[in-house]
Amino acid sequence: MKAPFSPYLNEISDGIRSLIGCLSKDYEYVSIHAADSFGLNIRISTHAKSVSDRTLTSERGFAVRVMKDGLYSEYSFNQFDPGHVEETYRQIKEALDAQLFMLKQCGTEIFETPAIPEEETVFSGEKETEQLPETADTQSIISFFKELCEKGMAMSEHLIDCTITGQSTHISKLFMSTKKDLRQSYVYSEATIIPVASKDGRNTYAYEGVSGLCGPELFKKLEEHLPAAVKTAEEMLGAERMEPGEYEIITSPEVSGLIAHEAFGHGVEMDMFVKNRALGKEYIGKRVGSDLVTMHEGALCADNTSSYFFDDEGVMAGDVTEINHGILETGICDTLSALRLGTKPTGNGKRQNFEHKAYTRMTNTLFDSGNDRLEDMIASVSYGWLLEGMESGMEDPKHWGIQCIISCGREIKDGKLTGRIAAPIIMTGYVPDLLSNISMVSNDRGVFGNGYCGKGYKEFVKTADGGPYLKTKARLG
Repeated sequence: MKAPFSPYLNEISDGIRSLIGCLSKDYEYVSIHAADSFGLNIRISTHAKSVSDRTLTSERGFAVRVMKDGLYSEYSFNQFDPGHVEETYRQIKEALDAQLFMLKQCGTEIFETPAIPEEETVFSGEKETEQLPETADTQSIISFFKELCEKGMAMSEHLIDCTITGQSTHISKLFMSTKKDLRQSYVYSEATIIPVASKDGRNTYAYEGVSGLCGPELFKKLEEHLPAAVKTAEEMLGAERMEPGEYEIITSPEVSGLIAHEAFGHGVEMDMFVKNRALGKEYIGKRVGSDLVTMHEGALCADNTSSYFFDDEGVMAGDVTEINHGILETGICDTLSALRLGTKPTGNGKRQNFEHKAYTRMTNTLFDSGNDRLEDMIASVSYGWLLEGMESGMEDPKHWGIQCIISCGREIKDGKLTGRIAAPIIMTGYVPDLLSNISMVSNDRGVFGNGYCGKGYKEFVKTADGGPYLKTKARLG
C-alpha cells in the first residue's frame, strides 16, 4: 500500500497558503516547511522493556523562511490554526522584525544572498509500505522481540544480555512557497540486535542491524541475523589488541560505508566551502583516489532510511556522482550555500526537525561496486586484516584526516584467514592516500541505514552509507 499523506497537513494546507500570502507582502521570498510524523520505538532486553511513539524524527511543526534585503531569517512554531492566519502572521513578523533590529543594533555584517529562484511546481508522492507504525500490532512485535531475545540467550552460555530494538517512523512533509506545493509521505524502519557476552571478567558485545524504506514488517529480518550476532559476541571474548602499524586491509561493506561517510561526506558538504572549512573545495576536478573509486551521494541512490522525494528546502531529491573513477567531480549543497557559491542545490538541505536550521547533509553515501571477488581479495593479501563492524568515525574536513573505530579485524596471513581476531581497532589516515591505495573492489555492495549523523557535535539526522569490499592500505592501532 501507499503510505498515506498526513490528513492534518492536508486540512491546514489552505491556511498555510494564506499565511504565505500575508508574509509575501513584507518579504521578497517566503516558504514554509511543515512536518507531521509519527513514530514507533520498541526496546526489549532480558531486564527491561520500553515502548514509545517517539523517535528522533517524529515531530509536528512548522519552519518559516523569509528573505528581505538579501538577508534570510527563520521562525518555527508547533501550533497553527487556519482560522487565525492574521494573528499568526503578526506573531511571525514581530519576531522576525526583532531579529533584524538586534542585528542592526549589533552592527552585524550581513552576507547578502539573492532570492531563491523557483519554478511553478506541484508534486505529491507516497512511497510503498506493507505496514504503518501507527497501526502496527505492537503486542505482536513485543512478543517477537522477546522470543528473539530468549533464542539469543539460549545460543551461548556466555551471554548475559541480548537487546532487541526496533524503530519505525511515518514521515509526512509539506513544502509551500509562492510557487511550490510539494507533499510527500513515506515510512522508514530500522532494527538491531545487541548481544552482550562475559567470560573471566571480560565483557564484549556485537551489533547486527537491518534498515530500509519500509514499515515495521522489516523487523522480521532480524531473525536471520541473530546467529551471526551471538557468534561475533562470543568471538570477541578472545580478541587481542592490535599491534599498531600500516597494513593491507580489506574493509567489509559496512566499514566501506563508514569510510565513504567520513572521507567524502562532511568533506564535500558545500556549506563548508562557503566558510573555507573544507580541503575538498581545492580538489574539485582533481584526483583523490584510484581509478577503481566511484562514489554516489543522494536520496535517490538507494531506498533506505535517508531516501525521500524532496529535501527540507523544497528541492527534488538527486543522485550526485561525487567521485568518478578517482576524480572528485563535485560536492553536495543546500539551497542557500548553492546561491552563495553560484551552483545548483543537490537536494541535500536537511533539518534535524522543524526547530532547527537546514544545513547541507548527507543522505545515501555509497561506493560503487567493482569486479573482484572477496575470496580473490583475501588470497591476494600476504599479511593484513579483514575489518568488520562500524563503531564510529570522525573527520577533519579542513585537513582531510580521518579516524574510524572498527568493531574487529580478522587476521589474513598468506592469503588465508587465520581465525585470530583483534578488537577494537582504530583506523587513521589521510583521505587521498587511503583512496589512492584502493587496488581491488568487490562485485557486491551493502547499504546500511541504522546510524545518525551530527553536524559537528549536534544537528543529528538520518543517513545511510555503504559500498562493496575494498582492498587498500591504512594505519591501524
